[in-house]
Amino acid sequence: MKQLTQNLKNGVISLTESPVPQVGRESIVVQSSLSLISTGTERMLLEFGRGSLIEKVKSQPEKVNQVINKIKTDGLMPTLDAVKAKLDDAIVPGYSLVGEVFSVGRNVDGFYSGDRVVCNGGHAEFVRVSKNLAAKIPDNVSDETAVFTVVGAIALQGIRLLNPALGESICVIGLGLVGQLTVQLLTASGCRVFGIDINEDKVKLVESFGAVGFTLQEKESPVDAAMAFSRGMGMDGVIVAASTKSTEPIDYAAEMSKKRGKIVLTGVTGLELKRRTFYDKELTFQVSCSYGPGRYDRAYEELGNDYPFGYVRWTLKRNFEAVLDMMTAGKIDVKPLISRSFPFADADKAYDLLMLENPLGIVLQYDKGAARRDFSIELTSKPVSGRSEKPVIGYIGVGNFAKQVLLPALKNSGAVLKTIASASGGNVSALGQKFGFALATSEYSQVFEDSSINTLFISTRHGSHAELVIRALKSGKNVFVEKPLALNKTELKDVIDAHSNSNGILLVGFNRRFSVFSRKLKESLSSKSDPLCINIMVNAGAIEGSHWVHDTECGGGRIIGEACHFIDLIRYFTGSQITEVYAVSTHGHSVTDSDKMCITIKSKDGSIGTINYFSNGSKSYPKERIEVFSEGRVYVIDNFKSLTCFGKGKSHNQFAQDKGHGREITEFLQAVETGGKSPIPFEELIESTLSSFAAVESSKTGKPLIVEIA
Repeated sequence: MKQLTQNLKNGVISLTESPVPQVGRESIVVQSSLSLISTGTERMLLEFGRGSLIEKVKSQPEKVNQVINKIKTDGLMPTLDAVKAKLDDAIVPGYSLVGEVFSVGRNVDGFYSGDRVVCNGGHAEFVRVSKNLAAKIPDNVSDETAVFTVVGAIALQGIRLLNPALGESICVIGLGLVGQLTVQLLTASGCRVFGIDINEDKVKLVESFGAVGFTLQEKESPVDAAMAFSRGMGMDGVIVAASTKSTEPIDYAAEMSKKRGKIVLTGVTGLELKRRTFYDKELTFQVSCSYGPGRYDRAYEELGNDYPFGYVRWTLKRNFEAVLDMMTAGKIDVKPLISRSFPFADADKAYDLLMLENPLGIVLQYDKGAARRDFSIELTSKPVSGRSEKPVIGYIGVGNFAKQVLLPALKNSGAVLKTIASASGGNVSALGQKFGFALATSEYSQVFEDSSINTLFISTRHGSHAELVIRALKSGKNVFVEKPLALNKTELKDVIDAHSNSNGILLVGFNRRFSVFSRKLKESLSSKSDPLCINIMVNAGAIEGSHWVHDTECGGGRIIGEACHFIDLIRYFTGSQITEVYAVSTHGHSVTDSDKMCITIKSKDGSIGTINYFSNGSKSYPKERIEVFSEGRVYVIDNFKSLTCFGKGKSHNQFAQDKGHGREITEFLQAVETGGKSPIPFEELIESTLSSFAAVESSKTGKPLIVEIA
């Protein structure tokens, strides 16, 4: 299939081939008929992409402090690499699409193959969307009308927040697509509507919908005109649908509002509010979030959980349906809003028009008969060859960590990169081409069943790791899996059973032990005779409670998912089996209590270690600090940028931060090629994983737990 991508670094728009996405349990896959270019949002993205680095910084001042803090803690080069990787990413723009259901997830009811639907998919021939982000189109609503539904839901949600009554005077500032639909919906609701814009044609258009229009000019005051329209009483409510960096629209809204009036922002403006006006009038100001309740809620969008009808009458999906009902009743007229239509193949011309002119709605038309329904795409015609023992790589999962760390390391490794896979399709083809893979696919079976692939890298969400590792081992592959190896003892036992019947090498991404600083510290401890005392501080940073990492089934929590790194590091430094784990965490405050934990570890040789894993610190403070006390010496690794020895021993400094990712991959691939052993013994992988389970359980029971490997 073809999809539209925009490079954030230079703004270039491209049509790229990508695999058709696989349907998820709570989703549907839709074959596109039409999609709508949201001129305000997408022009803003283009301007951002085509701007210089300085202009990008100016447009996102809130990101500057994040970059500065990262430079302070991680160093200049890692920060620059992260920024470059982010900007070099490609996105699929668009969020309002009409098509036919192509496939349906097993937990989805109410949608069937061939149904006409509207959804929030991007500009692509096939899209995968949540069942709660799609709605059926009534028979008497055309595709050309329905494609405006999602934008209409943005307008409708702003109106719901304003909650105007019949006969009230409402001003709409900014008459782009959202503004135009807002005017039509308000008029249909019996409100007196006053529309303001700098474009005379857009003003005339709202006048044709029954509103009174006002074109912004230097000599005339929109506030005076609005006060006259409201018969000197002031506006009951104002919806600001403008897209501008200026605060002027908000200033106008406040000045024209009645005492205790309401202002709702559905657009994007400057927000330097003049307190005096808001104070004197006791104004209410609210920012509307997209299409309505459920937007950006993982439980609603990703897991498919609906909000109870009696408590949340208007979710985003029900807003979609309400807009479609208004279209069915003829209350919304979108024909005047369509400036141009283009075949999807000529999408670049549509975006040229977007930047050269000031159109309202641009519709992209898809040739469904010509769309390729391939789940795998060849990225090069050059055959993949190499010695049978040479690593031939299959890669599953293309999240941020893969893009920024693992894939660049693999590209420089000299291994044969055969197939890259992502069930959602997305940018997997672009990433495959960037990093030198021969094939991109949305079907994981392509990787497991390909006998030429002898090594598999897995960097999907945590909840799928054990299942994919087991499948890979049973397929005779060597496996590198990002941590964690498993989320519970049942999964871990299944991994152990699969490994016992496999000749493949298994490595978990415990990269910190491969850092040059860890290696040098380990060398310094080679002659130790007494037990070690180890203290590790992790300033982990907060992750909101709704994030998938906190989900028991999907992420397993941050102790199992990330603190396992530091359990493994203690195991590496002591060189001794972990025997007991005790942990305490904050409790009774939030779902993220478990990521504020103190973990104490005892080893067979008498060594002890403490991990203080805290998520409630400042980002400006270094993230990781390791202190090892041994026989009159203290070794300190400071955020993997330096190793300092207090007492007899050698210190080590270098310009770049080194967390060991490159060496980890190099040693793993060397083991694959030479038939050697895994860089981390299998028993230690199991031990560290079990110890992370024990830490979570101990924090709940308040009792120390013995770590036993069956």
